[in-house]
Amino acid sequence: MAVPHAQTVLIIGAGGGLSAALARRCAAEGLHVRLAAREVTKLASLCAQTGAQAYRCDASDAVQVEQLFAQLDRASERADVVIYNPGLRIAAPVIELDPEAVARSLAVNAFGAFLVAQQAVRRMLPQGQGTLLFTGASASLKGYPRSAAFAMGKFA
Repeated sequence: MAVPHAQTVLIIGAGGGLSAALARRCAAEGLHVRLAAREVTKLASLCAQTGAQAYRCDASDAVQVEQLFAQLDRASERADVVIYNPGLRIAAPVIELDPEAVARSLAVNAFGAFLVAQQAVRRMLPQGQGTLLFTGASASLKGYPRSAAFAMGKFA
């Protein structure tokens, strides 16, 4: 997982699955790990394991994403690697989906990716380097029954 010249990785949408595995791997490779999630209390154990610092951030909220990156700026930390990993899955047949829930799912799975990319790239361009990664799901390639909203967002 070594990324040349990388010192700090920011994982947005941190939780117990893929993002936790990535955090552990990055910490083992000597990277400083920063985690962002809507609910940071669930990250205490992972922070203890990896030496990570946690930040509260709803990735679908432009103000919160901007504030997250501003906090890193104020701490003179640059995110050399930014990993976008949030996911909001709602399960129901298409005809039963609540439009507001679908909009929220798309905001987290797709629009949030744009917001994070915009803030990350604004910092990476002047640095002359950086890596931006987006996680997906098998649903991004093939929608499954009762997963239309999740598939749309991950495909985006």
